[in-house]
This record gives sequence, structure tokens and C-alpha cells, in this order.
Amino acid sequence: MKKEFKVIKKEPMYQGFFSLNRYQLQHTLFAGGWSEVLTRELFQRGNCVAVLLYDPDADKLVIIEQFRMGPMTQPEVKEKAWLLEIVAGAIETGETAEAVAFRESEEEAGCVVQEMHLINEFYTSPGGASERISLFYGRINAAEIGGIHGLDSEDEDILVSTVSFAEAYAMIEDGRIESAIPIIAIQWLALNKHKLVA
Repeated sequence: MKKEFKVIKKEPMYQGFFSLNRYQLQHTLFAGGWSEVLTRELFQRGNCVAVLLYDPDADKLVIIEQFRMGPMTQPEVKEKAWLLEIVAGAIETGETAEAVAFRESEEEAGCVVQEMHLINEFYTSPGGASERISLFYGRINAAEIGGIHGLDSEDEDILVSTVSFAEAYAMIEDGRIESAIPIIAIQWLALNKHKLVA
């Protein structure tokens, strides 16, 4: 099968902090031929980075907490709108993913990264969103990391703390971490932290 698709029509639906476009398209089928004309909406945002900030000598990593719009819609508990996450940010035009990883580590967590290594790249929700994440491991010294960080110009209000790897993994197991990106990062760390000690 030759994998092909064709966009028949693209219609802007909304342009704001993010944008939404409606597409009419067709794609080739595994059994041969072409699909019917599909109508799909695509949530458009630029590519982003996320950084697992970890001190292998102290076996501590940086966890940030901030308000998030997505979980705000869950009716049970208002406090659930504040998520435990890792540092992340959008890649602007002309920036490299690695440069953004260094910048966001400083802005969101006050961390000076000693070494930066790409872990993997992946789509966060490919069925309806264009966002692709470059996930990095940033080696840090966890001493004196903490406090409230973020840029006033971006209305960021970020609580920064360090936790042991064991505590971070427990946060996944008991449901305190509900965001996919830190779950992926901490599971990667579980498999690879033995390689990171100097």
C-alpha cells in the first residue's frame, strides 16, 4: 500500500491562544483505494519541549505544580485543576528544541542545567492535535531548588519542589500525577536512572 492523503479543504474555525481548523480530506486504505471524504477538526499548536530535571547524585527530580485549563472542567474537586508536572514550554519560530529546554528550565524552575539529553519525541494526542513533544533529561544539582517561579509576562505561577525518585514514582502509582508527560518521563527514569550516575 502506498500511504497518501489529500487535503480537499481547510477552513479556519478559531484563532486565539490556540487555533482550530476544520479539514476535509481523504487517505489511502490498507485494503486498497481511498477513504470517503472525512471531515475532521484539528487543534493546532506549535511543537513543545518537556524537561525531566534530575540530580542523579542526590536521586532527586524537580516537580512543578501549576493551574491547568484542561482538568478545570472535571467537576469533582476544584483543586484537581492544579497539576503536578515537569518543566515544559512551546518552541517559538527560529528556536531549537534544546535551546527552549534550557530556557524553560531556568524560567519555570530556576534550574541551571549541566547537561541536556534528548529522551524521545512523540505526539501527545495525535487523533485531534498537532502538538509534538521533544522530551529531554536535564542533569542538575538539586540543592537549593524550590520556590515560586515563572514569568509574570506569561501569567505563570509555578510552585517548584524536589522529590526523591521513589516519591515521584509513588505519585504516579497513587494517582497524584495525572499528566501524561511526567508519567512518561518518570517511567523512562525508572528504566534508565542506573545509567545516569557519574
